[in-house]
Amino acid sequence: MTAYTALQQTLRTQPRVWLVTGVAGFIGSHLLQTLLALDQPVVGLDNFSTGFAHNLTDVQNAVTPEQWQRFHLVRGDLRVPADCTQAMQHPLAGPVQLVLNQAALGSVPRSVADPQATHDNNVTGFLNLLVAARDASVQRLVYASSSSVYGDHPDLPKVEDKVGNPLSPYAASKAMNELYAGVFGRSYGLETIGLRYFNVFGARQDPEGAYAAVIPKWCASLLQGETVWINGDGETSRDFCYVANAVQANLLAACTANPAAIGLAYNVAVGERTTLNQLFMLLRDGLAEFGVAADVQPAYRDFRAGDVRHSLADTDRATALLGYQPGDTLALGLAQALPWYAGRGNAR
Repeated sequence: MTAYTALQQTLRTQPRVWLVTGVAGFIGSHLLQTLLALDQPVVGLDNFSTGFAHNLTDVQNAVTPEQWQRFHLVRGDLRVPADCTQAMQHPLAGPVQLVLNQAALGSVPRSVADPQATHDNNVTGFLNLLVAARDASVQRLVYASSSSVYGDHPDLPKVEDKVGNPLSPYAASKAMNELYAGVFGRSYGLETIGLRYFNVFGARQDPEGAYAAVIPKWCASLLQGETVWINGDGETSRDFCYVANAVQANLLAACTANPAAIGLAYNVAVGERTTLNQLFMLLRDGLAEFGVAADVQPAYRDFRAGDVRHSLADTDRATALLGYQPGDTLALGLAQALPWYAGRGNAR
């Protein structure tokens, strides 16, 4: 039995009270669905700047009415301290015990275009959440960091203790999150764990907008017969991680009883490197049954400012200290995600 399977069994009999920030977003809604399916009471906080009400509707349709009644939504903003404080209490289940922070203004290019907004949301908002969690005496706060914190460090695979200089305001904001989390642990005894996500993908990931992630954006373009643009020569590589792996890491981090695991940051990935050229072919072939032509080709343009060239994670720390075992490779994840992109993602 894996650590994650054992944890799920434990949570069903010993529920906790959870707060998920960014609950209407891509990863946040998956966390909500998993927690409700495990009969957990959940508070959700979202300002709907990048999250969507239809994601919550999807969750409601996926769980039982009894499970959905355990969810309490706070429409609020991390940048407002009072909203953070309000979210620390479930109206039926009582004080929040565990916090999963997914709220952020994502995207490297968006941060380059508007660094102030990135800082306000990702740094000031995170600090407000830390203060509210400290004041509410929560047991632990798990927060979304990013592989972008590795910046210009050349080593592959990426190991948690070796980081370089951030290459974008977004990366700087996530590095600041890790610094503040450490300070709150040392200064106030607040237990924190950071999760450095590597290119998470899956259902409910928004395919629209200038800052959409590569997989949903390319899927939408392929399905709509539009040009797929690759920044650079296509040999840029990433460690693509299916969303179920991110959910697993969050729950394991929130509930681990291993004292050596507290206060650290962990890579959340699969440990496999895929180039953008390879990804294009996987998506094109995987979407063939949905009408995408087998001979369609991408177009190439300049490299994008702030992007790292290669990204590959070492997940040994997460495996050793949290019991993390990524079960979904890129191929397996795409097999689950592509039908959603084809049936719904490109129609949003």
